[in-house]
Amino acid sequence: MAKTAMIRARTEPELKKEVNTIFKTLGLNETQAINLFYHHVKMSRGLPFEVRIPNKTTARTFNKTDAGKDLVECKDADDMFRKLGI
Repeated sequence: MAKTAMIRARTEPELKKEVNTIFKTLGLNETQAINLFYHHVKMSRGLPFEVRIPNKTTARTFNKTDAGKDLVECKDADDMFRKLGI
């Protein structure tokens, strides 16, 4: 089937740059990635990932971290696991 339908969308330039780097690593260009996403939506008859509204605790946590509050900084992965007790 000929690919003649056009999709136009706006996004943040930095997001586009970062995501295109990931696509390049995966061997994809933007068109291929969008087509892959569309095929997955078609196959799953919905978004190919879970989308939920956060509960009150999660929303509170997001708001705090967005404001720079209650953050735990770690030097590296070992420090993070130690702080988590893992």
